[in-house]
Amino acid sequence: MATLNDPEVQKLLTEPNFAVVSTYNKDGSIHSTVAWIDVQDGVPAVNSAKGRVWPTNLERDPRVSVVVSESGNGYNFVELRGTAQEVDGADEHINGLAKKYIGQDEYPFRRPGEVRVKFLIQPDHIRHQKQG
Repeated sequence: MATLNDPEVQKLLTEPNFAVVSTYNKDGSIHSTVAWIDVQDGVPAVNSAKGRVWPTNLERDPRVSVVVSESGNGYNFVELRGTAQEVDGADEHINGLAKKYIGQDEYPFRRPGEVRVKFLIQPDHIRHQKQG
């Protein structure tokens, strides 16, 4: 099993590769969405807005699965399965993600009254696959 410290895993998480975040809906079905991801203090971190489906799901059930694939090579990916914990610092975090993904110092897509939320992902399973 891979670890967060593996160089290939670190590269996938720190470069501007998109993550697919999957959570459980109330009825037990899976909800998946594309998100930005990075690593903070050695732990994967994702960001969204309060009231959206997947953060609401995580507030109710913290189990999460995240797949991050290399831009341009979907056969190089890391899968993280574990739990998510809401933490402070969402506004600063989304600005850092905006810098990483779109080269802007401040997140430009914020809606009036939007409240950002940040989750750290504590993986209990990490799988890295690379082909090509």
